[in-house]
Amino acid sequence: MQTPSAISLSFLLLLSISAAVHGHNITRILAKHPEFSTFNHYLTITHLANEINRRQTITVCAVDNAAMSSLLSKGLSIQTIKNVLSLHVFADYFGSKKLHQVTKGSTSTATMYQATGEAPGTAGYVHITDIKGGKVRFTPEDNPSQTDTTYVKSILEMPYNISVIQISAILQSPEAEAPTAAPDLNLTSLLQRDGCQAFYDLLTTSGAIGTFLSSADGGVTVFCPGDDAIADFAPKYKNLTASEKTSLLLYHGVPVYNSMGMLRSSNGLMNTLATEGAKKKYDFTVQNDGNDVTLKTKVVKATISGTVVDEEPIAIYTIDKVLLPRELFKGTVEEAEEPAPAPKAAKKKKKPAKKGETEDDADAPGPDSSDDYSDDDAADQTASGGGRLVASAVMALCFSWLAFV
Repeated sequence: MQTPSAISLSFLLLLSISAAVHGHNITRILAKHPEFSTFNHYLTITHLANEINRRQTITVCAVDNAAMSSLLSKGLSIQTIKNVLSLHVFADYFGSKKLHQVTKGSTSTATMYQATGEAPGTAGYVHITDIKGGKVRFTPEDNPSQTDTTYVKSILEMPYNISVIQISAILQSPEAEAPTAAPDLNLTSLLQRDGCQAFYDLLTTSGAIGTFLSSADGGVTVFCPGDDAIADFAPKYKNLTASEKTSLLLYHGVPVYNSMGMLRSSNGLMNTLATEGAKKKYDFTVQNDGNDVTLKTKVVKATISGTVVDEEPIAIYTIDKVLLPRELFKGTVEEAEEPAPAPKAAKKKKKPAKKGETEDDADAPGPDSSDDYSDDDAADQTASGGGRLVASAVMALCFSWLAFV
């Protein structure tokens, strides 16, 4: 028979699994508490809410409406308010218990302000101190004289996914509150900067620029091949039909905003602007290794080499190669970058080369290819279902344990 403690432990374990699978929504969490309505509102209009929802381990330090009024009375711009509020989002989990058991009584944690790269030096860090009387104090790195901001209560804890707590006052950071100019989010002008001019010229001459512009308001991520990469690819590009050129260019856009932090924290398939309305997938795989992010098609592997802009709803990154979709080009990624293929039962007889065809034709456009993509589809489905498989396995183990106790 199960003991009451075993049942309670099992219930908490199931809740934790559910939280990990389904994620969180900071807007909905705070909507249940009207005293934080102003804080919640500004998380939304600064787009910080979206960033919070995408992260898996995070702590949000909410302040009540009165504390927000003192911040708004300073007349700061929306961009500056975003910097200040991002200082209230920790890139680690701090529940009530952890706050009151800080190692050696004090620690420091990076905030979203630090993660965005907007904070100079270490100004995006906050010190957490467990002081006498059971109180916990929060002090910005660049304002050590602020000693009056303390922990008030826990609003919601989903270990170790998200913790939402209330603190007594706004964290005051001279760097975060420094005047910040609104970013230039004109997609047309942005695409003509930082080595993207050649790619922009192709977008305009092909007419594909219109799809990018219409996607900008709702969120778009552009992977722009550098001018040298475009020059190297020019001979092959000329051999494409008009519709193929459009599909290729749209393949370099994703219809959602992806910050660099999001790209560095995720691996998996990504649909593109070329996917919509197409009979084939036109997707690629995002892979990361530390700070390096690569984009892998079934033909080529490109690396993100720089950032033109990373400000919701627009992100533009430069890449070192033109992305070649399997739907338009034959060939595979270099063998050195691929695992050895599994042995096959039988090998299809290779068709003889047509008259005048050379080995170089393997890299030539092949939009009418009848290649069998069934193996690729199966692999894609397995990759996209990885999270569900993990959750199912943990749930099965949990239920087995319940039966045992």
